[in-house]
Amino acid sequence: MSDAVPSPKQSLRHAFPWLIATLICVHACMATTRVTAALWVLNQGYGEASVGLLLSLFAVAPIVLSLWAGRLADRHGFHRPVGVGVTLAFAGALLALAVQQLWAIAIGCLLCGGAIAVAAVAMQREAGLMADQPGELKRIFSWMALGPALSNSLAPVIAGLLIDHAGMTASFGFATLLPLLAWGLAQKVPRHRPEPRAASHREPAAWDLFRLPAFRRLMLVNLVLSACWDAHSFVVPVVGHARGLSASSIGVVLGSFAVAATCVRLAIVRFADDLDEVRALRTAMVAAMLTFLAYAWLPGTAGLMCGSALLGTALGSVQPMILAMLHHVTPPERHGQALGLRMFAVNGATVAMPAGFGLLAAATALAAPMWLMASLLLLAQLPARRL
Repeated sequence: MSDAVPSPKQSLRHAFPWLIATLICVHACMATTRVTAALWVLNQGYGEASVGLLLSLFAVAPIVLSLWAGRLADRHGFHRPVGVGVTLAFAGALLALAVQQLWAIAIGCLLCGGAIAVAAVAMQREAGLMADQPGELKRIFSWMALGPALSNSLAPVIAGLLIDHAGMTASFGFATLLPLLAWGLAQKVPRHRPEPRAASHREPAAWDLFRLPAFRRLMLVNLVLSACWDAHSFVVPVVGHARGLSASSIGVVLGSFAVAATCVRLAIVRFADDLDEVRALRTAMVAAMLTFLAYAWLPGTAGLMCGSALLGTALGSVQPMILAMLHHVTPPERHGQALGLRMFAVNGATVAMPAGFGLLAAATALAAPMWLMASLLLLAQLPARRL
């Protein structure tokens, strides 16, 4: 008697661990390059404003590539966009390794940011195909969100240790190995052709999705919450450097944020069916607002770790909710477009945010970006109440 042939959806479910592992490696390349580049700039004496400008470059390429990445994922599925992303990540990390000058590191940051834009849209779309029920979407995207959380937990710590004990070159070298590993893992995901679109005289533009009121409100809340991540990523290296913390200590503080985000996402996996997305979103926004207000007065490395863990718990809970809600409010055949448009909007704001944070910190106080985000979180409660 012959064995039953698994359905395409069953094959995708079996490949889900490989999907997450691929995402971890691509994201870890970006995270390692980001931490190493920020500390390299500070060690060279360029100042806080330069760090902000450098971090902004991670969001420039996604602005250009996100909408195209959404269309590419809708048309070709998983492997082609991931191949493009892996190539960009490897090229960016290799350039930063080979030519450790400001212009080369800046281009490396640009390419690594573009890699995340192209690969993540395809991975999120592929993960959405695995869900049959609404509760499964939250659970699946909680597992997917563990990828960046895990890479953000490990990559800064590894980068800090490599910098302290082997130098910047070793940390950049570690980043170049991760895209190669990602491509090997991606080959474990089965290939399948996306379902053909219904015949029509034209393909609808991604911008048409903004005609949906729920989509507009969701994007506005998502922009504020994403800016909170940028504020934390900017303030921790700057405040840590100003207090004389080592690269390892700064990496541990950043890692505590990601560990907390990982833990809360594991909790969402367990309790996904009992969670109300809107209530969870608003609670997380209040918790993040209060932590931002108090962060500047937290003492020492241990205090910064506690503050980062609280922020990681609050902000780490929102991405699975937002991605699940995004799939509810958009047509299935346009999920790639919706994900690409979300990434376009988030990264469009992210380009200005780190540069603005740097200028604000240089002109006022190092913690001023966090106080600004606390104010924006308070205002964002208005659209969140109408979701």
